[in-house]
Amino acid sequence: MKKLFTFSIALASFFVTTNAQTAMQISGLDCYDNPMDMFADLDAGKAVILHFYMPDCGSCPPPATKIQTMANNIMETYPGMVKGYAFPFQNSTTCDYSASWVEDNDLTFYTPMDSGALAVAYYGGFGMPTVVLLGGTDHRVMFSTLSFVNSDTTEMADSILALFGGTTDILNEQDLITNLTLVPNPANSNFEIRANLSENGNVIVELLDLTGKTISLNAHTNVAAGKFAEVIDTNQLPNGFYMVRLTAGDAILMKQVVIAH
Repeated sequence: MKKLFTFSIALASFFVTTNAQTAMQISGLDCYDNPMDMFADLDAGKAVILHFYMPDCGSCPPPATKIQTMANNIMETYPGMVKGYAFPFQNSTTCDYSASWVEDNDLTFYTPMDSGALAVAYYGGFGMPTVVLLGGTDHRVMFSTLSFVNSDTTEMADSILALFGGTTDILNEQDLITNLTLVPNPANSNFEIRANLSENGNVIVELLDLTGKTISLNAHTNVAAGKFAEVIDTNQLPNGFYMVRLTAGDAILMKQVVIAH
């Protein structure tokens, strides 16, 4: 089974090998014969993850599994707002193979596609897997990598949560962090991060912009359990929306802060 997709490049140049900043439109039928329109996904406010793989590539499914877990965790708070598409890096791989790659690896988050050669070249791929995260009504590329590492799921999650502009908790089984508050919010010259820690340990405080870029990072060692507080100076930051990420051990808690001078 072979599908034909409509590809249109949103930039003036046809051949872009690295650092694509804007998404390529892909529309048509997926490998289950369902209509898909990537720009429609983005215009609806969804985050879109593209996973380009090589057939018989043993290192390609594990990152897809980690990303799937991250996306499903986010969708517990934002149902249906993260889409995933799995593309072979070449056009000769059939839809039958792509569908079996998704199903055999238990990657049900991903919609199987074929004919990925043009798209993977556009995003500067051929390192396998190539992973691309798209978001926003401006169809921007929020993240991409040719050499996936485990920490990439955290960076991708930060960008997705910032895109949604909401507040959510990403916690492991132990609630190491509780009662995270930002005071005042909106903030002018500074705001205070307040939280309760259930165990002694190391704490990392990060301020992120809406692209997921780290604006500031403060690391604290051997913090005692109980009340935790830190003041963030915002005098030099432009007005807008930001995300605070508080990490204690394996627990991560995030909240949005508005800076308005």
